[in-house]
Amino acid sequence: MKQNAPGSDLPGNDLRRWLWIAAIWFAVGLFEATQTVFTMRAAGMHHAWTRLFFMLLLGWLPLMLFTPNVLRLGRGHPPAQWRRSSFWLVHVPACLGLCLLAAAWSAGLERWLNPWTPDLSPPPFLNLWLMKFENSLLAYLILYSSILAIGHSLDSQERLARKETEAAQLNEQLSEARLRALRHQIEPHFLFNTLNAVAGLVRERRNDDAVSMIAGLSDFLRGVMQDSGKHEVALGEEIKFLQKYLDIQKVRFAERLQVSLDVPEELFAARVPSLLLQPIVENAVKHGIAQRAQGGAIRIAAHRRNGTLHISVYNDGPGMTMDCLVPAGGIGISNLRRRLQSMYGDNFQFELRNQEARGVEALIAVPYVVAKSEKQS
Repeated sequence: MKQNAPGSDLPGNDLRRWLWIAAIWFAVGLFEATQTVFTMRAAGMHHAWTRLFFMLLLGWLPLMLFTPNVLRLGRGHPPAQWRRSSFWLVHVPACLGLCLLAAAWSAGLERWLNPWTPDLSPPPFLNLWLMKFENSLLAYLILYSSILAIGHSLDSQERLARKETEAAQLNEQLSEARLRALRHQIEPHFLFNTLNAVAGLVRERRNDDAVSMIAGLSDFLRGVMQDSGKHEVALGEEIKFLQKYLDIQKVRFAERLQVSLDVPEELFAARVPSLLLQPIVENAVKHGIAQRAQGGAIRIAAHRRNGTLHISVYNDGPGMTMDCLVPAGGIGISNLRRRLQSMYGDNFQFELRNQEARGVEALIAVPYVVAKSEKQS
């Protein structure tokens, strides 16, 4: 079923449009009546000025009342179709009919109010009607054409704005679908890696550690599922998720894994993509800590500079090869890069680089944004 565009046919919009039309024609009539009366009085003429003023002002009433109909005809037969015979068959009779009606109205007003000098009475109605029709035909052709042109221009702008709005909504829905698909890739990827770690603990007969890891995994996944519809979370929440993941890894690596966190509390309200840190830390554990018998350390830090939130994740493991440093990376890293691209366009930075001495650092920079509710709290 086809739905109308929002706000296109609402009674409130029609009333507002008619009020604008009435205001415009009232202003035109007021200007003409005032100018004519003052000009004729300045020339020394003697007439019934009040009646003349109202006759000239009310003379624009037919145009005020029938402009919406002209606009409606213009939508059905727009000026762009002027080469078609149907355009002329509709608009020429409509223009002539409007001119005849306006001339009859103006003649009736003049006969009724008779604003001229007492010795100058208006001619009979029929003669006055025909005379006004002949004198105003060219003016009404111009006015009718102007209404059509202005209406067509306004309708074109409205259609363009509506198309832009619809395109923006479609792009937003597409981006939302892409982000959801990318997120759904992250969760199974993490789950399979963790289950493999549990299987390794079981093979090593570290049953208590395996049970602890499963409990930690359950706790972590419960939190992930509760926020599965969110694509952005507060940095503080993201760190809580990360700590649950690290608790799982500490069961596996015990004292071999050292973690330090340097994130000021004033940055906890910053909005970041959900599951931003977990794939980076997982990458550090897999390619850094797990490659060393003595384990290693992971350092997570964040700071704000010039409206940008900078986050770094460093591990002191062996440096990464060029295959791992290229933009594609593994599933988690490449997925994260695509999520950042979808959410921020080109307004982000994500880089993996080897440190000169030892270790690998991941650098992320995204716009610093704080939700209103976070600001209030």
